[in-house]
Amino acid sequence: QVQLVESGGGLVQPGGSLRLSCAASGSIFSINAMGWYRQASGKQRELVAVINSGGRTSYADSVKGRFTISRDNAKNTVYLQMNSLKPEDTAVYYCNNVERIVTGWRTIASWGQGTQVTVSS
Repeated sequence: QVQLVESGGGLVQPGGSLRLSCAASGSIFSINAMGWYRQASGKQRELVAVINSGGRTSYADSVKGRFTISRDNAKNTVYLQMNSLKPEDTAVYYCNNVERIVTGWRTIASWGQGTQVTVSS
């Protein structure tokens, strides 16, 4: 079972940037797709970015062009670079091991504690 620890969140002004990190345990990290999710207060958790084992990426329309997902297999870590942040990006951000299904992606691991991102002036 992969275990996940997210970090890097904080308070940032609109237009600012943050880089989130997700450290994953488990020797199979390099062969798994990884995704970043977020959950705003009172809303459902949503998938914002995915990177597969080969480095192919996909993004939700709401973050396309502003967020970049990347991975370092040697460090078992996946990153989310967030630029041009908006107040609506405020949420708790989580990562997870994901696999492709007919309707999209499903998570495989247990959720970590997440990291809070607050965009406010």
